Amino acid sequence: MKRATIDLWVGIFVAIGLASVSFLSLKVANLTSSNGGATYALYAEFDNIGGLKVKAPVKSSGVVVGRVTGIELNADNYRARVSLALDQKFAFSRDTSAEILTAGLLGEQYIGLTQGGEEDVLKEGDRIALTSSAMVLEQLIGKFMTSMAEKPASGK
Repeated sequence: MKRATIDLWVGIFVAIGLASVSFLSLKVANLTSSNGGATYALYAEFDNIGGLKVKAPVKSSGVVVGRVTGIELNADNYRARVSLALDQKFAFSRDTSAEILTAGLLGEQYIGLTQGGEEDVLKEGDRIALTSSAMVLEQLIGKFMTSMAEKPASGK
């Protein structure tokens, strides 16, 4: 009987451990919803989205206010169309700007929103007109290398 009690407690401990590891894995992968409340959909178009992924956070002043829900190529103008789901409790003005930023030097990419000054607010299905594309590290290094190659060598 004593052996059965020990086996029961070991089983409970293992089940709790597996549940904890599963929960932490989902949190790290951003697969759990941070807000269970209502959202509204917006979209923005960018020339280059870099490594932006679906479910990436949308932040304003460093606070998560939504998520990226979809990324597709607009066949009319060949720009990336990014769909966003923002929390209903945050109302952004029509002149809000969106830019793709990177958390740290090589961290995940997210969309940063900067509130404008207009009184009219964005509504369901509206487009964020002011956008700034991602800075791609490879392109920056390439520009730096070509500018260094173009400089004349100083001969002494």
